[in-house]
Amino acid sequence: MATGVEMRAAVNAQPEWLAGVAERVGELRFPSARVAFTGCGTSFHAAQTGGPAMQALEAVLATPDADVLVVVSHEGTTTLSLEAARAFGGPVWAVTAVRESPLAEVAAEVVLAAPELEKSWCHTASYTCAVAALAALNSEDVSGLADDVGVALAAGGPDASDHERFVIAGAGRDWPTAQEAALKLREGAFVAAEAHHTEQILHGHLAAIDESVRAFVLLGEGRAAERARDVARALEELGVDTTVLPSLHPAVDIVPFQLLTLALADRRGVDPDRIRRDDERWARARAAYE
Repeated sequence: MATGVEMRAAVNAQPEWLAGVAERVGELRFPSARVAFTGCGTSFHAAQTGGPAMQALEAVLATPDADVLVVVSHEGTTTLSLEAARAFGGPVWAVTAVRESPLAEVAAEVVLAAPELEKSWCHTASYTCAVAALAALNSEDVSGLADDVGVALAAGGPDASDHERFVIAGAGRDWPTAQEAALKLREGAFVAAEAHHTEQILHGHLAAIDESVRAFVLLGEGRAAERARDVARALEELGVDTTVLPSLHPAVDIVPFQLLTLALADRRGVDPDRIRRDDERWARARAAYE
């Protein structure tokens, strides 16, 4: 059964959305000053690709020691991200999809990363556009990302399986991807997915991993790649179905996990678009903290 109509549309729209990032960012670049990054959920994972980042709650608890705070928020309405922006004593830059929002009201600069709001609650295209926008603001050439994502989409994702638990390991530039991959699988396919730092998984975490787990290891470069191979060998010794994925760019490397989320949702007969917001139990849970 095909599910996730809105998520699938957003995933497939990524090359088109990404092709417009450079134009939307324009000539704007981060200043040669101390820049910190923050956000919540998917936006926090995107924020980590921009530079030194902290969860929005942490930015509320202790103001970042920086000259500029970049707040990533798709709609510009996330409560803790707004609190962090308002608590910061210097200029705030908003990386978002809407020109007018509570976040935009307190921002010195508003960067439209995505051309529109996503309809699915399982955000995909807005994530890759935010990652690309942050890269452009860091003076990176992002002109090839649309084509690279198109290639990744054409290649397809990993095969869906009946595993109930998934592990994704990554380090360095791949660490945000590992976290975002786990979030997509959790909120979109309702499976127990965990992100582990490549080095941390070798320090005690293996004791709770066995052949019932499906694992993905993001390869990375240099020393990170060496340790990624160590992790893969250790997992394989435990009988874990393990795939090592080469990494190119955070905006590209997340695509296989977006596709896996859709495939798992189809296999399990669940709808990733609503991330259980249409279920009364989860609605009550959400009401308990909002």
